[in-house]
Amino acid sequence: MESTVNFGLLTLLPPLVVIAFALVTRRTFEALILGALIGYGMAYGAGFFDAFLSGLQDVVAGDIWMFITLGLFGSFVFLLQKSKGTFGFANLVQKLTNTRKKSLLTSWALGIIIFMDDYLNILTIAASMRDVCDRQKTPREMLAYVIDSTGAPICVLIPISTWAVFYGGIIGEQPGMADFGSGMQIYIQSIPFIFYGWTAIIVVPLVILGVIPLVAGMKKAHERVDTTGRIYSIASDKYNVGRNSLEEMIEGEAQGKVRYFAIPMIILVAVTIYTGDLLVGLVIAIIVGMLMYLPTKLMTFGEFSECLASGFASMIPMLFILAGAFLIKQSMDEIGLPQYVINGVLPFMNAELFPAITFVVVAGLSFVTGSNWGIPALTVPILIPLALAGGADPIITFAAIVSGGTFGSHACFYSDATVLTSQSCGIENLEHAFTQIPYAAISAVLAIIMFVIAGFAF
Repeated sequence: MESTVNFGLLTLLPPLVVIAFALVTRRTFEALILGALIGYGMAYGAGFFDAFLSGLQDVVAGDIWMFITLGLFGSFVFLLQKSKGTFGFANLVQKLTNTRKKSLLTSWALGIIIFMDDYLNILTIAASMRDVCDRQKTPREMLAYVIDSTGAPICVLIPISTWAVFYGGIIGEQPGMADFGSGMQIYIQSIPFIFYGWTAIIVVPLVILGVIPLVAGMKKAHERVDTTGRIYSIASDKYNVGRNSLEEMIEGEAQGKVRYFAIPMIILVAVTIYTGDLLVGLVIAIIVGMLMYLPTKLMTFGEFSECLASGFASMIPMLFILAGAFLIKQSMDEIGLPQYVINGVLPFMNAELFPAITFVVVAGLSFVTGSNWGIPALTVPILIPLALAGGADPIITFAAIVSGGTFGSHACFYSDATVLTSQSCGIENLEHAFTQIPYAAISAVLAIIMFVIAGFAF
């Protein structure tokens, strides 16, 4: 239940503490828990700890589908590796992608093709291309940036993705929008104006090809690979325990069959599209894998079971961070952070700048809360009526809201997409977040400029 107390500027304290603590300690989960405790302390006073535990229980119970799904994807990836199916796929793809740039461009292209769901996109591309890029001595940070940039950004540009269904449902319920058609019709009209989705995707090949130079952490990651040969940092070693090394992969090349990778992966994608449920797709794909691997003696039943357990366990660090992210989002809702920020900027809005300011506000809120669906769902009923009343184009304003949520998913260092990408690529979460932030910022600045132009032009 949201607090009735107006905390003023203190409302910004939890997210500021989270960001500062994470920057200093490079610890994501601990920063999130600290921020959540502060938020609950502000909202409930002496009773904060009971509220904190209740919130934690709600998070785990309410998001159990996500935890099970991501854990099983870890199991699925381990099975593909144990079957050496990933080796066979790597051998095949390497014939076409024999350089870093080709491998990364292939990852980017695959990310555009698998547009139905950002989780499916991220997990599938990471499983498909990680070993391929490892062979080309590509920094894992670079692969993670490419994958994350074609997660949410491509999903919002395709009207048959999970994101389109979600946002179409929200906008279709808003008073005054009936003249523009159904929710999905409105969403389709907004796609040309979802500027952050377009810029985030376009910037990726420019970075890969060197048109936009390597900077900051990404430059250091490439220097590390070139000087030491390490495709990930020492801090990321713990995320690669139990995974096949490059040397083991090369030794097992002859045994690697593409079908052991391709058939389960095709089953996963097809069943997920048909049922609309990634968890169902994973369960069916794992069963298909078992029916392929055990009769051919690729592994024993004991080895199969061990892969299931080890793969699930490999995802636990990410699951902890996700739980922390959902918990702090709850705590910031309790103290009214989104409403405080919106109310603070509304007096400065005008019709021409309304879309650009809307993007900045929603992007900022999504970034600090890690809520890339919750914040847009909250802001649409507030900002769309204001756009209609103030003479701003409601379609472009809606596109700005979607763009802001997309930026939060892409850039926030504890958003589910960021955490999922870092874990699936086997690197420290903050290393992924910090190395991709400069490029997300470039995309955001370009989007702001485009929203300003569109605000005056339409």
